[in-house]
Amino acid sequence: MDANNVLGEFLRARRELVRPEDVGLSGGGLRRVPGLRREEVATLAGISSDYYLRLEQGRDRNPSVQVLEALARVLRLDADATRHLVGLTGTGRRPAPRRRAAKPAQVPMTIRKLIDGWPTNPAYVQDRYTDVLAANALCRALSPDYVPGVNLLRSVFLDPAARELHRDWEDLTAGIVASVRARAGADVDDPRLVELVGELSLRSERFRVLWGRHDVVPMRARVSKLSHPQVGDLDLYCDKLDIGSSDGLLLVVFHAEPGSRDAELLGLLGSLNAPEFAGHTKADEQQPRQRQRRGDAPVADEPNADGS
Repeated sequence: MDANNVLGEFLRARRELVRPEDVGLSGGGLRRVPGLRREEVATLAGISSDYYLRLEQGRDRNPSVQVLEALARVLRLDADATRHLVGLTGTGRRPAPRRRAAKPAQVPMTIRKLIDGWPTNPAYVQDRYTDVLAANALCRALSPDYVPGVNLLRSVFLDPAARELHRDWEDLTAGIVASVRARAGADVDDPRLVELVGELSLRSERFRVLWGRHDVVPMRARVSKLSHPQVGDLDLYCDKLDIGSSDGLLLVVFHAEPGSRDAELLGLLGSLNAPEFAGHTKADEQQPRQRQRRGDAPVADEPNADGS
């Protein structure tokens, strides 16, 4: 990631994803790279080729909103990606870096008590890097990844068990990368994000391809399609809610259609793991290193951690 030219990287990546025929041009002729040529983008957007070249090379970082909207139309960006594009233009001024917390974000005690009081709804809390910071008992039974200390972005790409669990792995991986991009915005020089992207780019070809596309999609509700080793296939609604005044924490809640087979299976999962839940104590949460996977983020120390 080039933190000095995030606008140019985005324009180049999205240009290469648009086929000439998508915008009414002939796709014939020799093309050294896929997608549109720079001069084609410039012509369709109504700007000079030299000006577009300066934008893509990072020599001009303050285009007008009108120019950006014209480029967004040519590049076939949706409303979310267009907002992201406009938001990237402030990087030329090199604002002061965002102040980083000296320790991991803390989950509000009220949120911990809330999710622990949901015996039929798996729920967890994650930070902006997809580190799990808290999870209730049923969520831990749903997947070993929903445990404080696990980084979900790393797990979904590198852990074979995660691919077996998620029947919609292709959609899930595309969505999680696009949402991480959306939450990062122009702040691509964030040290933790740089570390994650660097590691995953080296270890996962699929991540490298998805990150290179520069897709931008905010976190949205979805249906999570799981294949659980204890109860079989489950289709659960998955809602993601911002936790106010929490530096980017998200509350993620799973729920089944009332009276459905999925609701019955979710209840069965809770019953099968009831003894384990009863034995989960505060002392367990005070020893995160024993459960922490190699390379995952440390668990935030806090009194009265999650558990039942």
